[in-house]
Amino acid sequence: MKKIGFIDSYLDEWHANNYPKWIRQSSRAGQFEVALAWQEVAPEGKKTLAQWCEAQGVGAAESLEQVVAECDGLVILAPDDPERHEGLCDLPLRSGKPVFVDKTFAPDLATAQRLFAKAEKHGTPLYSCSALRYVESLESIVEQLAGRRADFVATRGGGDWRNYAVHHLEPLVMLLGTGARRVLHVGNPLARFVVVDYPDGRRGSVLQAGFEFEFNVRCSDKALTVSDLGDFFPRFIEGMLAFFETREAPVPKEQTLEIMALIEAGRNALATPDTWVAVPT
Repeated sequence: MKKIGFIDSYLDEWHANNYPKWIRQSSRAGQFEVALAWQEVAPEGKKTLAQWCEAQGVGAAESLEQVVAECDGLVILAPDDPERHEGLCDLPLRSGKPVFVDKTFAPDLATAQRLFAKAEKHGTPLYSCSALRYVESLESIVEQLAGRRADFVATRGGGDWRNYAVHHLEPLVMLLGTGARRVLHVGNPLARFVVVDYPDGRRGSVLQAGFEFEFNVRCSDKALTVSDLGDFFPRFIEGMLAFFETREAPVPKEQTLEIMALIEAGRNALATPDTWVAVPT
């Protein structure tokens, strides 16, 4: 049985509270177990490490170092604290063991580049993504494109830019590819509406205004809509466990870096409406 270790800023959050159950329900349940967990702090109103581990049936590690030393695959959580990922990742990325970093990978492109550089220096397999990457109908559209890029992708949904932009931009980059040059915010206080522009004419848009998630894709020969996301979290967990088994990242590094660059550019565009903002490279 291979051991998975959880590392978090604090464990009593939605992702950490659900991932162990889904791992136990996965097709690889007989191969993997969440064996150890560690957290930096226990905020007021949240479970202590001992309380969380008892509730989840997971061993409480005495230190981050113990998790890294004793586990075969490492999950860096802190899904709402991307600015903590670089610190939490430091020792895991030096370990050579496969590391999955929960969304959002990094607060900006420069941090994301440093994380990948450190992983590559130490031979550590690394990947990160939004769970929406595993929406089955989105994967089907990528297959239908047969290596072609879409011409236009529109995403809509809810949430704030800091924590939910990745759920829009992951599908957008999956379908449009990399190479975006600039973004523009044309929304208002009730709706963040960001346009993504590519130098070859491809375009995308992100609308955050409290809607259910939906993705619209336009290619030269077809128009497609994804409005039923299905049960994507179990497929996401299967992808993570396959990564721990094969050590092969299922998401190209270039796409993850592009998503982080777009998040950074979008944040700047929201602060300067109706003005094109360059995507950092």
